[in-house]
Amino acid sequence: MFGLKADWSLDVQDRYFTIEDYEGAKPRWCTGCGDHGVLTAVHKVCREAQLPPEKIVSVSGIGCSSRLPHYMSTYGFHGLHGRALPFASGVKARRPDLDVWVSTGDGDCFSIGGCHWVHALRYNMNLTVLVFDNAVYGLTKKQSSPTSPQGLKTNTHPTGAFLPPLNPLTVTLGVSNVSFVAQVVDWNPLLVYETIKKAHAHRGTSFVRIIQRCPVFVEDVHKEMQNDPSQILLLKHENGIPTNEAVERIYPNQVVHDPSDWNGAMAIARDTGKVPCGLLYHNPDAPVYDDWSNVGLGMSDEDKLVGINKALDSFSI
Repeated sequence: MFGLKADWSLDVQDRYFTIEDYEGAKPRWCTGCGDHGVLTAVHKVCREAQLPPEKIVSVSGIGCSSRLPHYMSTYGFHGLHGRALPFASGVKARRPDLDVWVSTGDGDCFSIGGCHWVHALRYNMNLTVLVFDNAVYGLTKKQSSPTSPQGLKTNTHPTGAFLPPLNPLTVTLGVSNVSFVAQVVDWNPLLVYETIKKAHAHRGTSFVRIIQRCPVFVEDVHKEMQNDPSQILLLKHENGIPTNEAVERIYPNQVVHDPSDWNGAMAIARDTGKVPCGLLYHNPDAPVYDDWSNVGLGMSDEDKLVGINKALDSFSI
């Protein structure tokens, strides 16, 4: 190389992935739906981490949010209503080399999938779980969900929902061995991206509740909070979700919260005066069930037969 110093080298990747490498079918969500922004953030996180598309599996149940696997140019599994988490756990148990994402909704996860939600948190397998919470069953055209505000008029409660809504944060924090709990609103794209990025980097079950708009059936549910940022409590900490000055200027109510403080996280989750936005809890030392479910994956067929026969011999008389 004439006239240039040649004491350096350039690391050239065999493959470089762009956003287009992760984009699947054209999204069919309604105009103005918060799901669009979440999908964009997922694409960006995958691109930033340079995840090979063939090593990603997107798993979902049923609902508007569960359309996400169709919009990813990766492997996908559009499962049964409420069963996204057991499907995803099964994939991770037998294919630990795959990057497994779960997209689910307030009805899919908190209602019919409630038992799977609790046990998936306790197993703490290495999954990135995104819960799109729009407080209504949108795909089936406006029925009450577990997070519908009390008094919300729906097709199943035409005079208004009777019961107070479920608090997904307190329930999640109350499950033993939970390791990552965050919450974000869909209309702040930077926070959505940084939260999903932090969740994906965590080894264990990352639970991210995304308060999400449905402009068709419950347009007014989150409009007041969207127009009045003082209703949101921004959680800040060096170990939390990264923010910048532009984000911090939006929210007048802020608190420094150490995400390793479970009691503090529960107190914040219980306070209904403000909607927390950020990382509530993070325990990277929680046991990960992958460490047990992956045992024996490298066994040959011959070794497996020996093991099966040995187990059967224990029943001989």
